[in-house]
Order: sequence, then structure tokens, then C-alpha cells
Amino acid sequence: MTVEYIRYRIGRQDAEEFEAAYERAAVPLAAAPQCVDYELSRCVEEPEWYVLRITWTSVKDHAHGFRGGEYFGAFFAEIKPYVQQIEEMRHYERTAVCGTGSSTPSLYDWAGGAEAFERLTEAFYVQVLKDDLIGPLFAHMDPGHPKYVAMWLAEVFGGPSRYTDERGGYHHMLARHIGKAISEPQRRRWVDLLMDAADEVGLPADPEFRAAFASYIEWGTRLAFANSQPGARPPQQAPVPRWGWGVAPPYTP
Repeated sequence: MTVEYIRYRIGRQDAEEFEAAYERAAVPLAAAPQCVDYELSRCVEEPEWYVLRITWTSVKDHAHGFRGGEYFGAFFAEIKPYVQQIEEMRHYERTAVCGTGSSTPSLYDWAGGAEAFERLTEAFYVQVLKDDLIGPLFAHMDPGHPKYVAMWLAEVFGGPSRYTDERGGYHHMLARHIGKAISEPQRRRWVDLLMDAADEVGLPADPEFRAAFASYIEWGTRLAFANSQPGARPPQQAPVPRWGWGVAPPYTP
């Protein structure tokens, strides 16, 4: 992907119509398959300055695919009156320097930290061992298994990298599933029992947290299901996934 930045200088008398023009232009822009996302920002200190950021799938896709495609005409018709006010227009490649700040808590912190995930997995595996469908998969479970799964979930949801540092990370977790031939009913029961355990131990019930939590559990169990099938050849090395908010809840530090 590549990021295009366009810097405009717009007189204050034209600002309202400029923003309205870009609201209209955003419709064909968003419809273009070459466009990943976009954002128009206005300078606080010098309000006549605007910066438009558009992420494209590639420079070529922008220059030839979008500009030569069906959506460009409608887009350009809206912003054409402001082309002469462009002060700079460049494409940039992203670097490895990126991250998120701490204004919004991680899912790990929102859940209550390591202790919350340990409560979750302890309650969960009590029910797992009683279950006729998935209990047999855990008949010879290491007594430390609930704690290890808690470490995995904690790392996934933004906590410390203990599973990677102490247990071997992704490769170790992958090895626990290879050749197990997990069935879809077993996968679904695992999900259902974990969600029940989340209610039992009082994990946050707000829709934003539960949606993010459930999305990882669905993704992770479906991946484990696929990796467990006979003949599966998943990659042997990968980082532990890091899961974030879909939509963060209102938060005041």
C-alpha cells in the first residue's frame, strides 16, 4: 500500500464549500477498489491549511487504475475547482515505525488484566472436563493448561508477551492442535463454553468488548480447526496475533 498526501490552502470564505465538495467526492472515491481509506484534516493553528490523506493499494493502482477507471470522473468533477489550491501532492511508503498510543486501553486492560483471564480459563476448563463432546480432547490435560491458555489470551489481547517468552509463542500453540482432527461441533462447543465462562466470571459485558472478544475467539478457533485436520500444513512460524478494538467504547482516563 502507499499513502498519498495532498496539502491544500483554502481561504476561509471557501472552507465550507470545500469540505462539502470533498464529502460529495468521497462517494466515488470510496467506491473505487484501489482506495483503502481516506481522511481530510484541517489545521487547528492555521485553518486555511488542509491535508487530504488517501491510502491506495499501490501507486500504479492510483495513477492508472483509479485515474483511468469509472470513478475518477465523478470524483474529479467535485474537487476540480480546488486543484489550483494544491500546495503539495506526494506518495509515501509506510515504514516499520508505527504503533498505537494509550489513550484507549487495550482489551487486556479493559478485561481486568492477567487475573481476569486466569479466572476465565479456570472456570472454562471446569466445564470443558465435564462436557461429553470436547471433554475427551482434554482427558490428559496438563494441570497448568488453564494458566497457559490465560497467558495466550492475555498476550493476544494486548497484555505482556509471557506466552511467547515462556511457552514458545505461536509455534508451541500450533503444535497443540496439529493432528487433533477437531470437528466443527467440537469447535462450536468450545466457543459456547468459553462465552458462558466469560459471563460466569464477569468479563466486561459492554458490546464493544464482547464483539472484539468474540471476533478473536471465532477467528482463532476456526484457524485451530483448519490446522488440526489431517494433511494440514500451516506455517510453522508466525507472531502471536494481537487483537484490538473493532469500535472502542467511550473512555475517560
